[in-house]
Amino acid sequence: MPSSPTGTPWVVLKFGGTSVSQRHRWDTIGRLAGKRAGEHGARVLVVVSALSGVTNELTAIADGASDAGARVQALVERHRAFAEALGLDAGAVLGARLDALRALAEDARATTRTLDWQAEVLAQGELLSSTLGAAYLASQGLDIGWCDARDWLDAIELPNQSAWGQRLSVSCRREADDAWRTRFAAQPTRLLITQGFIARHGDGGTAVLGRGGSDTSAALFGGLLRARGVEIWTDVPGMFTANPREVPDARLLTRLDYAEAQEIATTGAKVLHPRSLGPCRVSGVPMAILDTERPDLPGTRIDGDASPVPGVKAISRRNGIVLVSMETVGMWQSVGFLADIFERFRRHGLSVDLIGSAETNITVSLDPSENLVSTDVLARLSEDLAQICRVKVIAPCAAITLVGRGMRSLLHKLSDVWATFGQERVHLISQSSNDLNLTFVIDEADADGLLPELHAELIGSGAMPVQDASVFGPSWREIQHGPPVREPRWWQADAAHARLLELAAGETPRYVYHLPTVRERARALNAVEAIDRRFFAIKANPHPQVLRALVEEGFGLECVSQGELERVFEAVPQLDPARVLFTPSFAPRREYEAAYARGATVTLDNVEALQRWPEVFRGRDLWLRIDLGRGDGHHAKVVTGGAASKFGYPVAEVDAFADAARALDARITGIHAHLGSGIGHPRHWREVYAELAAVADGIGTVDTIDIGGGLTIPYKPDDAPFDLAAWAEGLAEIKGAWPRYRLAIEPGRFLVAESGVLLARVTQVVEKQGVRRVGLDAGMHSLMRPALYDAWHGIHNLSRRGARADAAFDVVGPICESSDVFGHDRRLPSDTAEGDVVAIADAGAYGFVIANHYNLRGLPREDVLA
Repeated sequence: MPSSPTGTPWVVLKFGGTSVSQRHRWDTIGRLAGKRAGEHGARVLVVVSALSGVTNELTAIADGASDAGARVQALVERHRAFAEALGLDAGAVLGARLDALRALAEDARATTRTLDWQAEVLAQGELLSSTLGAAYLASQGLDIGWCDARDWLDAIELPNQSAWGQRLSVSCRREADDAWRTRFAAQPTRLLITQGFIARHGDGGTAVLGRGGSDTSAALFGGLLRARGVEIWTDVPGMFTANPREVPDARLLTRLDYAEAQEIATTGAKVLHPRSLGPCRVSGVPMAILDTERPDLPGTRIDGDASPVPGVKAISRRNGIVLVSMETVGMWQSVGFLADIFERFRRHGLSVDLIGSAETNITVSLDPSENLVSTDVLARLSEDLAQICRVKVIAPCAAITLVGRGMRSLLHKLSDVWATFGQERVHLISQSSNDLNLTFVIDEADADGLLPELHAELIGSGAMPVQDASVFGPSWREIQHGPPVREPRWWQADAAHARLLELAAGETPRYVYHLPTVRERARALNAVEAIDRRFFAIKANPHPQVLRALVEEGFGLECVSQGELERVFEAVPQLDPARVLFTPSFAPRREYEAAYARGATVTLDNVEALQRWPEVFRGRDLWLRIDLGRGDGHHAKVVTGGAASKFGYPVAEVDAFADAARALDARITGIHAHLGSGIGHPRHWREVYAELAAVADGIGTVDTIDIGGGLTIPYKPDDAPFDLAAWAEGLAEIKGAWPRYRLAIEPGRFLVAESGVLLARVTQVVEKQGVRRVGLDAGMHSLMRPALYDAWHGIHNLSRRGARADAAFDVVGPICESSDVFGHDRRLPSDTAEGDVVAIADAGAYGFVIANHYNLRGLPREDVLA
């Protein structure tokens, strides 16, 4: 932990309830305290919470639980049992403390539950745990003493603070003089243990700090002592870019400044209470959040020296938000109207969080974590506000907040985020004046499952710069299970590497496809027993040898144009036409006629074709492509469902299509939906199948359900491979519910993307105002995906194999367009030079097939390795 330049020898270590509830964790506390004490002559103050669950029990007792006596006795027995588990004499160590707890239960004040009595009851958990810990650590040979936090932390009264707040949710003095520090340092032992959560009231009695009190106590001690650092030891590794239990791909935030950490804590992160940052921020004392069980992890470091890194650092969700919407034409240009409004909130003891206003409306949010929001309180508030405006209470809501520096400068990167929220009802949008957060308030029910999708979009757009190792650490999934297990890519093998360099000695750029990889992916899908029919979407890669390999593996071929149909029958003339699926979009009449003439299965996605060209479809079998009303995928430009998409027939109008088909004696034998590409969550296809099966039941002539493709691949180094096992399990389960239908798929990318690399040569290496660029003879004319979809492809210098990728470059092409960029801040060897051979990985899908002659540059070559 970095030392404060003016720091005293103190280091403050705080341990929460789970960290003090087991013997082996107290051993860890002892080791950590001893280690810190041995570093640079430091003295250590250990701040502890109550044993896990004890504060909840004490709260129930303080609230007047009818079985308070039994609860007290259970707490006595639990602490005695734990003392014995620690090898201590429970009576000698805890006798006085347990007597005090029993006495409080019998105190005369218990009948009226006075606030001072409640504070004393709530304080007992920390007093018990700290007494136990001091005795145990001393028994293990540590030079440790016990001190009462109430002798050092003084509660202060704030303006307009309720009597409840002045006793049960107090703030404390943050400044101390040298005499205070000298007196604290005079305690004889090198290590001290004290309590979080409790302080001394102005009347000499006990006060408690309320929610997050132990973290705040540690920060207060750190600030008062001007400590070298405050370490919050807990059961999670630190702050994350999202709640890791909801977003397994959330990244550990290893370094933050105070302001960003405060925003993240305030807007939903439960690992650190936002109040705890203030004392350290004021005193310039660095903080750290660390994992008691995994002390080797870097944790989250918070200080004022962190270099600003623009970008979204975290996305969070707070449930239980209450919106109060107030409307009146009388507020426009009315002096004092807002004052009247907020006076009524103050009158009812309510703190306002977010604010949105218009000429005739002001809407505010109430966060239940900071307010005693109840039905009665809201009713009284509404009655009061109704005297001056029309009131509408909207609840329950969820607040989704993006936190990071420079939010205004990131708005252009948030298009996918805006689009996702556009699918939900947004009640309020609020951007903070300090440019640190952007919040969307939506119905709580609409927020379910939204965070993983938004988190992925933030990374994909570059708004969350996870490649910056100074801020972003490993993902929660990686911490739990280790780094993704990735098989070596085919082109990394010695023989393949040598062959690529040999091919690059000829003309570049050129694509190289590895057929064994294509066959391997095909066999992986063939192993999924629930699937009955498999088609390859040839628009991904129509190379004849690729098509022949997949047909040999049992795949049919899916085409979207007459040209693709002709390519199929030229490349595989012996192919049974029944294994060819024709799925065009807005194609001319002649293409449908050609497909039927070839014997292919034809798919329609509009009723107008039936109405205008009845002779083409009369008496024919056909499939219907359905729009389920939503889309999905890694980028807005690959989303192929929803009202804004040109693909598919509205699911609500299927009956009308079926009637039109029956009028022509045409039979709908298959239905199909494809909502997008690059989809990573296996449940997607299960849901699609279930919706289509319900539609098929209504039609009555369907024998096949096609759930499309869109399976993703791991383009980035830390992307996990698509969970094929979970996908197969979900399909088997849903197929079991509708066994009468054959299940069809039509993947493209999954089968061929990883088989291909694009080879290029370095043309120039240039530095401009601090940005180093590597130019290639390949550009957006060779591979369109980065320019078209902001797609990420690995970039590797094959000529300097084994060299450390120790420098950051923007990798660009020769096309006269600003979008001709393969990647920003890509790591390559610092000595990358003209003539080096570069491989752009995972380019086997949607590569050569979209290549063009823009700027009158030539098309890439193609080679196949069998």
